[in-house]
Amino acid sequence: MSQTVVGPQTFSDGSTPDKVRNARDGSAVVSQAQAPYFELANRGQIFTAHAIVTAPVIYTTAAGTGGPLLWNGSTTHKLVILSVGWGISTASAALSILGLTGGTGQTTAPSSTTAVDSVKNTYLGGAAPAASAYRVGTVAAAGNFFYPLGDVNTAALTTAPGGMRWADLKGLFVIPQYGWISFAGSATATSAVINAGITWVEVPNAG
Repeated sequence: MSQTVVGPQTFSDGSTPDKVRNARDGSAVVSQAQAPYFELANRGQIFTAHAIVTAPVIYTTAAGTGGPLLWNGSTTHKLVILSVGWGISTASAALSILGLTGGTGQTTAPSSTTAVDSVKNTYLGGAAPAASAYRVGTVAAAGNFFYPLGDVNTAALTTAPGGMRWADLKGLFVIPQYGWISFAGSATATSAVINAGITWVEVPNAG
């Protein structure tokens, strides 16, 4: 039977602790002991990209999809999507649903790309990602799925419910080598201006 110890413990990488943590009342501590993404962020493995896009295209269109548009050309890492967020600053002239699309088999970088507005390690000052992030780009083949996230309607922003939208995807999508993922619409959101962000963790291929 494992021994127990009251209070937090500190171990170095590679150690083999043999004690289970207990609370002062003797109960086993199984609750979250730190922020969910702290260790990955502290190791510099989490990244975020932000793009400002006018009229996000329908997901069945390969040209000018985005953004952000993430492409995994890395031979060493997979991308695991943690969360997405978006805000609308100009209303759409056409009703649409904003969501995610993606695909595989993109063996070279997307063409006709424009620079992403920002891409950063969430460990401030950390290394750049293995993935490539673009504002928009043209992929070899249009996305083969659509994952709805929220409405993009035609009402004036002064009359429609507003605010930032955010979705915790908890690693739902994994992008292997030569895969890509991007924001897109169920229909082209004509004239809409959207600020969108994707946060992901880069995991070694063996992981």
